[in-house]
Amino acid sequence: MPEEVLFESEQHQTREQIANALSAVAEKLRAGEPMTLRTGNDSYTADPPAQLTFEVKAEREGPVDGPGELSVEFELEWPEDGGDGAESGGELEIE
Repeated sequence: MPEEVLFESEQHQTREQIANALSAVAEKLRAGEPMTLRTGNDSYTADPPAQLTFEVKAEREGPVDGPGELSVEFELEWPEDGGDGAESGGELEIE
């Protein structure tokens, strides 16, 4: 399936700045409200449904025998047509 990027932002930030951004997303999800992503003149408003797929992925990229780059990615996903695309799996725990 082809991918169309609707909004993208990548910035170096402090842990506190990132925690504030994630808290803002959590508040919008709890309230059932749309969230607007904005940087400069670019913006995108998303209105996730009550049920969606939450993907968490930890990765290491780079050479096998040397230092690479570590990442933790969080993704919210739902069908554009409003269908039920939620997948089941083991329950995620974050400690």
